[in-house]
Amino acid sequence: MNASSLQALAFTFRGETLDALPSGALHWPAESLLVVSDLHLGKSERAARRGGPMLPPYEGIDTLTRLASDIAATGARTVVCLGDSFDDAAAADALDDATAAHLAPLMAGRRWIWIEGNHDPGPIGLGGTHLAILRHGPLSFRHIADTGAQGELSGHYHPKARLAGRGRGIVRRCFLVDRARIVMPAYGTYTGGLHCDAPELQALMLDDARAILLGQPPVAVPMPRRRQEVPPRARRADRTG
Repeated sequence: MNASSLQALAFTFRGETLDALPSGALHWPAESLLVVSDLHLGKSERAARRGGPMLPPYEGIDTLTRLASDIAATGARTVVCLGDSFDDAAAADALDDATAAHLAPLMAGRRWIWIEGNHDPGPIGLGGTHLAILRHGPLSFRHIADTGAQGELSGHYHPKARLAGRGRGIVRRCFLVDRARIVMPAYGTYTGGLHCDAPELQALMLDDARAILLGQPPVAVPMPRRRQEVPPRARRADRTG
């Protein structure tokens, strides 16, 4: 399928054409490869186990249902999960039968790669290939960005952008893209996010960075930047010329 039929936004990165999907997945058509990050399956189970809020225990099925739609739409033969696929290692071990029943058919008949995250090392008991880093052609895949890397796809930060418009602001999950790297949005249903004007992301992304806001279809805008505060003495000097 092409990007327009998926309501995806096609863009070029390191000489490759990639499609940013409305869901937050990324499709590499030439390699029949689909990338998702930060599924955080089992988040409701982990919250209950730690005495936190009792969340409806359906986020895993919702996340995997969306992933099934993306796999069907793209026909991907390889799926790369960029880490924090489960909310922690115990959540992977405690995967309920209903969620497992949704995951197994997605993995069947295709290459499935679990990248190690900081929340979990990858669900060993579920099959697939487990790697700290995947390198494929001009691209590399890891969970947390390496500041010196080139052609890198990573997750971890759950980026989202806040934009002002018509008297009120809107917040959307987003991809962050510059000439060196792509930071993926979180794909999981119960995942929060870090605003892209946060210092960590401001320091990571280069000056040419764009934010691709999730939507129908996704929309690319310049990455919002933090306003630089002008010291009071400098402001007085400006006024006096």
